[in-house]
Amino acid sequence: MLLRSILKSIAIIGCLLAVGFSSIVSADVKLQGSGASFPSPIYAKWFKDFSKANKGVRVDYQSKGSGAGIQDFINQVVDFAGSDAAMNDKEIAKAKNGVILLPITAGEIVLTYNLPGIKEVRLPRAVYPEIFMGKITKWNDPKIAQANPGVKLPDQDITVVVRSDSSGPTYVFTGHLSEINEEFKNSIGQGKAPQWPKSSKIVKAPKNDGITATVKQTPGSIGYIEYGFAKLTKSPVALLENRDGKFVAPGPESGAAALASAEFPTGNLPGSQIPDLRAWVFDPAGEKAYPIATFTWLIFPEKQEADKARVARDLVEYALTEGQKSADALGYIPLPGNVVDMVRKVSQQIQ
Repeated sequence: MLLRSILKSIAIIGCLLAVGFSSIVSADVKLQGSGASFPSPIYAKWFKDFSKANKGVRVDYQSKGSGAGIQDFINQVVDFAGSDAAMNDKEIAKAKNGVILLPITAGEIVLTYNLPGIKEVRLPRAVYPEIFMGKITKWNDPKIAQANPGVKLPDQDITVVVRSDSSGPTYVFTGHLSEINEEFKNSIGQGKAPQWPKSSKIVKAPKNDGITATVKQTPGSIGYIEYGFAKLTKSPVALLENRDGKFVAPGPESGAAALASAEFPTGNLPGSQIPDLRAWVFDPAGEKAYPIATFTWLIFPEKQEADKARVARDLVEYALTEGQKSADALGYIPLPGNVVDMVRKVSQQIQ
């Protein structure tokens, strides 16, 4: 009954995010966006509250993955996009009306697992890349057992669950694995849709909610999802060993510690006068830092209709002020003050 209830909740969330966060009331100005599922729970709240607070304005968002959102943006079928992978230089060059990339919230990528009766699992940084390479295939492997003294790990095959769609979380997760494991970097590498090893024990599911549901239904499985989804669905998450050799749980403090070392470029986006606000921390330093944390971006065109540009600027300001207040409760990391200031300044160039 509990599993059925959880899966029903995930299904409801998925349906809500798939259709967008729209009201039935017509609006004078409508912004349509699509993209990352990573921030979609917090976007659901932000866009609904912003639309209610601004008469004649409606903001809709379709959660479909970062890669699909970027493509929609390039094809000019949406007014804005969401991406956990920002945009690369080649993608930016394809955008006809320019690009403004704004880190708007942040979060952590966690490893959720299904091991009935086991409340806590520690995974060393030498271990979890090998799980996703298909090299460690049993839960009672000595490398896992050594990090979990006193835990009765089962003699059970590990089923690895990865994303089936082009996704920002995959880009961030594989970027981290590539940073800490040379073999992973050379064999699989970083990407939004990498070529995972072919194995009956590596299965695919769409979006964060798809991986969450698949892990819930599959004993012995492990998959990567955004921390907010894990918190929302009460999914267990592994403690991961960070760069300083400490096993750390995800959360606002460990996530903020990870992002503290983020360094933003000093130049502009290619072929543009818009400041480049792309920053990554693939292996953060610090004893309290959770090892996999990232910003996620809203993407707007530099040039668009005046009314839409005005609403877009107001939406960003709302996200930077009222929006940040709900980040912690929903499993996200509030933006540091210096990042808020940078985003506010750059957002004024949406025209």
